[in-house]
Amino acid sequence: MTAMTIPNVVIRFRRDLTIALQLGMVAAANILGFYLRFDGVPPAWALTSCAQMLPWLIVIRALTFMPFRLYDGLWRYTSLYDLRGIAGAVATSSALFYIVVKSPLGPPVYPRSVFVSDALLLVLMLSAMRLARRIYAELSAGGRGKRVLVYGAGNAGELIVRDMKTNRDCGYEPIGFVDDDRSKVGRRIHGVLVLGTRQELPAIIAKHRPAQVLIAMPNADPASIRPVVRALEPFKLSIKTLPKLTDVIGGKVQVNDIRSLSVEDLLARPPVGLDPVPVRHLIRGRRVMVTGAGGSIGSELCRQIVKLNPASLVMFERYENSLHAIRLELEDGKPACGLHPVVGDVGDTACVGAAMQLYQPEIVFHAAAHKHVPLMEESPCEAIKNNVRGTRLLAQAAEFYGVDRFIFISTDKAVNPTSVMGASKRLAEMAIQTQAMGSGTSFAIVRFGNVLGSNGSVVPRFLEQIRKGGPVTVTHPDMRRFFMLIPEAVQLVLHSASQAESGGTYVLEMGDQVKLVDMARDLIRLAGFVPDEEIAIAFTGLRPGEKLYEELVGLNEVAGPSRIEKIHRVTSRTPPDPEFFKSLEDIERQAAEGDVKAVRASLKTLIPEYCNPAEVEELQAPVQVEETAEADPTEQHEMAHSEGDELYQFCPSCISARVHRSHARTIVERMRRNMGPERLFRCDACGWRGWLMPLVSIESGLADQAPAPNLAEVDEAVSRSLPAARPTFLPRNLQ
Repeated sequence: MTAMTIPNVVIRFRRDLTIALQLGMVAAANILGFYLRFDGVPPAWALTSCAQMLPWLIVIRALTFMPFRLYDGLWRYTSLYDLRGIAGAVATSSALFYIVVKSPLGPPVYPRSVFVSDALLLVLMLSAMRLARRIYAELSAGGRGKRVLVYGAGNAGELIVRDMKTNRDCGYEPIGFVDDDRSKVGRRIHGVLVLGTRQELPAIIAKHRPAQVLIAMPNADPASIRPVVRALEPFKLSIKTLPKLTDVIGGKVQVNDIRSLSVEDLLARPPVGLDPVPVRHLIRGRRVMVTGAGGSIGSELCRQIVKLNPASLVMFERYENSLHAIRLELEDGKPACGLHPVVGDVGDTACVGAAMQLYQPEIVFHAAAHKHVPLMEESPCEAIKNNVRGTRLLAQAAEFYGVDRFIFISTDKAVNPTSVMGASKRLAEMAIQTQAMGSGTSFAIVRFGNVLGSNGSVVPRFLEQIRKGGPVTVTHPDMRRFFMLIPEAVQLVLHSASQAESGGTYVLEMGDQVKLVDMARDLIRLAGFVPDEEIAIAFTGLRPGEKLYEELVGLNEVAGPSRIEKIHRVTSRTPPDPEFFKSLEDIERQAAEGDVKAVRASLKTLIPEYCNPAEVEELQAPVQVEETAEADPTEQHEMAHSEGDELYQFCPSCISARVHRSHARTIVERMRRNMGPERLFRCDACGWRGWLMPLVSIESGLADQAPAPNLAEVDEAVSRSLPAARPTFLPRNLQ
């Protein structure tokens, strides 16, 4: 048999060697305590006492070390927990040894100072032995990986740097910390220096040249992370981050938890988590149908519904490739429910009726729709046939075949629409509200904004342009949108379905809108490129039907709380018209005949707030404003400069028309007007009304040309005659 090597012997008998080494230190500390007591020349009686009691001391300490687990653990990971155990074990064993010494078994004389010196020496020796192993592990692991600059000198930063320094195979070498707390600058954590604050990042990166930046702030909100990413824009560095401490077992982070920073980390608000119990009770054991099952929202609906154990799932989709893909994905998971893929068009009455009759769904999620704004501007008839007629037919079939609940997935573009797509979705909402009147089926509408990563959305488009080397195209510098994650959007749909309030419209509390140009910069930076240098950003101008920002609540709607936190219920001030379906007959017939002009005219008739592209072109002509004695001074001042200086304000809804000052009509509006610099404006063209910052209050050349008007006098002038109250709601009212 081959002889065992020395390392193998050490590994095999490691525990025995550990015990022997520690007990050897027990004897050494006691003997050294006697020599210290007598200045290196102990008398004969002292050596006799030491020799008489040393075996007892070794036995007592050996037994006491066991419950304190000094024989277990890895010395390379020594921490305060181990030092605390050493102190406790030595103190306990010293107390027991003192009792033995004072008993009849003890010597006539035993120096009392030796008890103290022996204990202190033993604690130092056992601690030094463990720390030496850890120091060796850290030194041997240094300089073997990527140079990492850690942003955040808090608990997470301390944990991750400790793991980097003790794990020789981690592949990272921490070179320093950056923290916004200036009191930490110059301090060291595990030997790693806090180099400076965020303002000093350029100098720190230029001097130390890290390969990566690790954002060690796992509990920070996106508003805290975005400035860090902005500060790193000029540098071609990989940016990493850590998961939330609550997502890591034990509340600790390790090197293996490091991941790349994603655009989801930079959302204006963190993802919303909702209680899954009501949804589970709704879906379990019931027959469910999803239209548009191959799309981004429809496929995620199918994934989450299958996990809730329905009796069966009907996947209705017109495009066979996407339907086949989601079918294979779900079948690979071996679901307990039956899967029934159906290739069909929601605008086909026979196909919809046959699927309803065959599978008898109890819950229908209607996600099928044409959603791309520019395409629907070019093909308005198709938008009506699919989004309007398809929704009406499906809703009527659901009631006819006894569906319990019908959930229609709408969009924020249906609010005060300026596009054909948005107008078609608004008509579909009105059709659902009409169908809900007196129906035995519970109908509900869910609205949300853009979904990150959905088919055809802006994020995949930006990523594709980045892969090609740019430029990344943004329509307008001020373009803003609501964003949410696909799973989060589906959560909203499922929880809205669980409320069972027929005719209700539900929106998610989505926070602030995100500027697309900022998102483009973030994606470029996260891809490892420098914005405007390596990847350019180009502005292409607004496309037909686009708005600068979206809304979630219309002018004639009221937002209020629902039974679920962070979901709001929107109620229309105008009751549904029982004759609405008759009004739809004309526009559906026009769409079937391909009469684009008639379809656009009908959209304006059915949706007064809709401003079609033809009207937008007309509104681009200069607006003539007659001056009167009651005219708004701010409005006069803006119009006086509009011709030469181009400082007049456009409507944020229809974009092309100019806005004018409006009266404060309610107590809330008057209070807000008196407390802030924003003022109410209105657009006569599209009916928009909301809060904007007057141009005269902006720090620009206009302030030098003319003095700013007294806003208090302006408010008094416009408030002389108040019309009947007509409150309006904007997305900010949801907060």
